[in-house]
Amino acid sequence: MRSLRLLPLVLVAVAIVGGVVIEKIVGVDRHGATVASVDIDSKDVGVRLRTTVVVPAARPAGKRPLLVFLHGRSGNSQSELDDAFFSALASLGADAPIVAFPNGGNHSYWHDRSEGAWGRYVVREVIPTVVQRFGADPRRVAIGGISMGGFGAYDIARLYPGRFCAVGGHSPALWGTSGETAPGAFDNAEDFGRHDVIAAAQANPDLYGKARLWLDAGREDPFQPGDKAMVAALGPRVRAHLTWPGGHEDSYWNEHWPQYARFYARVLAHC
Repeated sequence: MRSLRLLPLVLVAVAIVGGVVIEKIVGVDRHGATVASVDIDSKDVGVRLRTTVVVPAARPAGKRPLLVFLHGRSGNSQSELDDAFFSALASLGADAPIVAFPNGGNHSYWHDRSEGAWGRYVVREVIPTVVQRFGADPRRVAIGGISMGGFGAYDIARLYPGRFCAVGGHSPALWGTSGETAPGAFDNAEDFGRHDVIAAAQANPDLYGKARLWLDAGREDPFQPGDKAMVAALGPRVRAHLTWPGGHEDSYWNEHWPQYARFYARVLAHC
């Protein structure tokens, strides 16, 4: 299912330093954060893809942790750059992580498939690039996402055990069978089977190791059946919120950005 999030912003490049484009956002209060972007000529996907990176204004001692946040279907690397996100990030003060927003294409569903190795691209290309260019702490990394990105976060984290301190799925696009999936989400039934995160969790509830887990969805979200199945499979290890009001829409995610931000910050502070 497509994310309903649209980008009501204008981004204007104002400087280029070492291949990093520093950008100015018009119409949104960044609360002093720096917004930058870096283009990656991806070997895993075979195209040039942009990652947008937000560096909070507060300057803590030492290296900042990193949150990799994956957009929903039909989104892009700038889909989350709105007032709700920047306000939530600023509220964390010195605990705020660097946040990287990769571009996952229109409907890659962030997994390795025939068109490209999207999951490997995140782990082996996006994260090392952001760590090198922005000085993030490579040992304190969390991954999360909305809708398609929520599925991607859980799929990537299970395939790279021990890589992430926290995993968050916010209205994640999860299905119980290949026949239920949205057109284009997977190549075929075999592709779905290789990336069936619910079945993987049912077979091994501990497949995420020591990573802290979060999963939320509004009561009217159409992915409730799959999300409930995932929560049941993971058991008490996942911090679940499936009774909040709302559907699969911007207003729901914007309302809960403060909770998302606090979850990632708390975990990364003690990772």
